[in-house]
Amino acid sequence: MAEKTDVYLVDGTYELFRYHYAPNNKDTNLGATRGVVGTCLQLLEEGATHVGIATDHVIESFRNDLWPTYKDGSGVDPALKAQFPLVEEALAAAGFTVWPLVEVEADDGLAAAARMAEQDERVGRVIICTVDKDLAQCVGGKVVQWDRRRDITFDDAAVWAKFGVGPASIPDYLALVGDTADGFPGLPGWGAKATATVLAEYGRLENIPADAADWTVTVRGAAKLAATLQANFADALLFRRIATVELDSPVSQSIDELEWSGPTGEFAAMADRIGGPQLYARAAKIAAAG
Repeated sequence: MAEKTDVYLVDGTYELFRYHYAPNNKDTNLGATRGVVGTCLQLLEEGATHVGIATDHVIESFRNDLWPTYKDGSGVDPALKAQFPLVEEALAAAGFTVWPLVEVEADDGLAAAARMAEQDERVGRVIICTVDKDLAQCVGGKVVQWDRRRDITFDDAAVWAKFGVGPASIPDYLALVGDTADGFPGLPGWGAKATATVLAEYGRLENIPADAADWTVTVRGAAKLAATLQANFADALLFRRIATVELDSPVSQSIDELEWSGPTGEFAAMADRIGGPQLYARAAKIAAAG
């Protein structure tokens, strides 16, 4: 029996932010781009063969039309924002498959690619490389989420342990508690503990009884929480819509498109352009070893 393939899906935008704001980044104009290319090459050095990278080609998405305070990139450092197209170009030159997303977000691309990959019988695991809690909704079966910086892998049980709800309830969970990183507030009074207790029992917003007297779980301030949910139910559904990933986002149709086969002919010049000639040497070494 042929050995199963592991597919690695990387949140390129998250990595770009991470390297830009790293304490040791002394080059605000190009350092983040070098960091992202380097960390993707590191995956290959550690044995990865199939890698897909989703990026936010622009920060705004369809979600900005749904909620006025949704993240729009207005506070992003211009030096960082200027690297959005550059990192896509550099990664493609390095031989990686990159999905620059416009109407949807990198999270959506990762989710769509994970669904595509998990349906392939040749795939053993699908490893989503991001810390974004939205992606926890994709975990289960072959799909795990990996926090590379802390080297923590989240499977179904780990999602339950972290949030108190299963992957399928993550959008409902975020709808109630809110997500400050994405710019929507959740519902007043619905903290993480109460939300987890209620959703662990009922799973989805629609299944939560309107009257707290009918709840089969004990939660502090239940009557007020139930009233708040009923009064703001339309907002809760909207927030859940915002927190739900788009599984039909435009990504590759097959894992075959994600197989790395070496850097392109443009990568040596690109590596020099971003101030990282050693990146080309690393890519060439990986290709030679393969």
